[in-house]
Amino acid sequence: MKALLTPALIALTFGLTTPVMAQTNHNMYGMPAAKPVAAGMPAPADADAALGDGLVKKVDQARGTVTLQHGALPNGMPPMTMAYKVKDAAWLDQLKAGQKIRFITDPADGGMTVLRYELAK
Repeated sequence: MKALLTPALIALTFGLTTPVMAQTNHNMYGMPAAKPVAAGMPAPADADAALGDGLVKKVDQARGTVTLQHGALPNGMPPMTMAYKVKDAAWLDQLKAGQKIRFITDPADGGMTVLRYELAK
């Protein structure tokens, strides 16, 4: 009897949990899914409201990235320090560690590329 009970419990456990896992949102770190942006569409009128505040920690010319420490971003990304690609490699010559900036990331790649930045006032 015990030999039958164990396989039955295993089958029941997997049978109940598999549908739940299939319905789980598996996007990165629980961040909201990126919303597609139509090409050629003008930026929203409140584009400045979409800018997040960040502090440049490091500029890596070889990798083409800038490491930013930031608070929660308007796109739902939580506070963290991470390396971002930049839309224009020339920006890496302009950005310096210690600068405070306001920036917006590209929703098309999950917010991993800085599309626009400005020095914070």
